[in-house]
Amino acid sequence: MNGLWIVLIVIIVCAVYAVSVYNGLVVLKNRVSEAWSDIEVQMKRRYDLIPNLVETVKGYAAHESGTLEKVIQARNMAMAAQGSVAKTAESENILTGTLKSLFALTENYPELKANANFMELQRELRDTEDKIQAARRFYNGNVLALNTKIELFPSNIFASMFHFEKRELFQLAENEQEARQAVQVKF
Repeated sequence: MNGLWIVLIVIIVCAVYAVSVYNGLVVLKNRVSEAWSDIEVQMKRRYDLIPNLVETVKGYAAHESGTLEKVIQARNMAMAAQGSVAKTAESENILTGTLKSLFALTENYPELKANANFMELQRELRDTEDKIQAARRFYNGNVLALNTKIELFPSNIFASMFHFEKRELFQLAENEQEARQAVQVKF
C-alpha cells in the first residue's frame, strides 16, 4: 500500500511540474506576442506621422521631390512588410535611413527648421523612435527568455511536445551594429 502512495505522489508531482512548465512557456509566448504588438503600435504611429512631415517639408523644398518620394516609398514598403521579424526589421531600417536623409535635407532650409509644425512633427517622430527602441528591447528580452526556456532541459522536452517554437530577435541594422563598436583613436 505504501508503494502505491509513493507512485501516486510521484505521478502527481510530475503532472504538476509538467503543467507548470507548460504554463510558463505559454506565458512567455504571450509576452513575446504582446511585445511585438507594442512594436507594431509604435510603427503605425510612425507611419501616420511621416505623411504630415513630408507635406510640411514639401512646402519649403518642392524641388527635392526625389528624397520625399523615397521616404514615402520606404514608408509604404515598411507598412506592407509582413511575415518574419527579419523582413520587418529590414524594411524599418530602410525607412530609418530615408528619414535621416530627409532630416539632412532640412539643414539646407533654415525657414523650415524654424517652422513650428515641422519642429513638433520632428519631436513626435523622435519620441516615437525612442518608443520603438524601448519596445524592441522589451520584445528582444521576452524572445530571449522564451528561446532560453525552449532550449533548457527539461522544459525543452515539453516545448517540443507542445510545438513551441523559437522566435526571431528584432535585429539592429548593420550600420547601427558598427556604431556600437568601440571607437579607435589613432594619433
